[in-house]
Amino acid sequence: MYKATHQRPEIEGRAILFGNSKKAFSLSSAVWGGRVERGRTARMAGMAALQGAMAALSVSAPGAASTSSFWGNRLATYSAPQPGIRFMVKTCPIEMRLKRWERKKCKPNSLPVLHKMHVRIGDTVQVIAGREKGKVGEVTHLFKHNSTVIVKDLNLKSKHKKGTEDEPGEIVMIEGPIHSSNVMLYSKEKSVASRVGHKFLEDGTKVRYLIKTGEVIDSVEKWVKVFKEGDSE
Repeated sequence: MYKATHQRPEIEGRAILFGNSKKAFSLSSAVWGGRVERGRTARMAGMAALQGAMAALSVSAPGAASTSSFWGNRLATYSAPQPGIRFMVKTCPIEMRLKRWERKKCKPNSLPVLHKMHVRIGDTVQVIAGREKGKVGEVTHLFKHNSTVIVKDLNLKSKHKKGTEDEPGEIVMIEGPIHSSNVMLYSKEKSVASRVGHKFLEDGTKVRYLIKTGEVIDSVEKWVKVFKEGDSE
């Protein structure tokens, strides 16, 4: 009779006795630790031997406890793979986050692709999404390469200004960009936000107008005012 020791027994395909159970079964070296890969035939033979050994130890029912102290945890039945049957491994999609520094889409001449926008500088808009939802302001800047706008006194963010020899450093508040899809043109007269439309006047000039109110947005007086403010800055 072999004495139970704490050392791991060496298996060479022979019968082994575990403790005082006096039950013997044969295991292949590939099933025991997976250290030696002998191919598909050896693995199937080892699994079949392991299934027969567990049946001998009265663990054929799922979740039944083993009578041998060597196994420790409960064991469940395992059906050995049938020869000639291939198991398909399902692949899972991998999610990747885009980098901030990823290059923007450019034209063949290396210039950035400019997006068409329904708003222009000087338009009065209302924010329809985000933390500034419902607020009204005037568009001061456009960024056509990423379709964002700057609205006066909205979406404020803190910026740390570096100090110089004459002025000390400070924290200032600046307007952050808002995507153009999150703003709609706003009518001050009717106090309502509306989609924008295009039409031609009698003199052939193409202008924008608010669909809900019919108010014409583009006018000569408006653009003269915008150009004067831009020159003064």
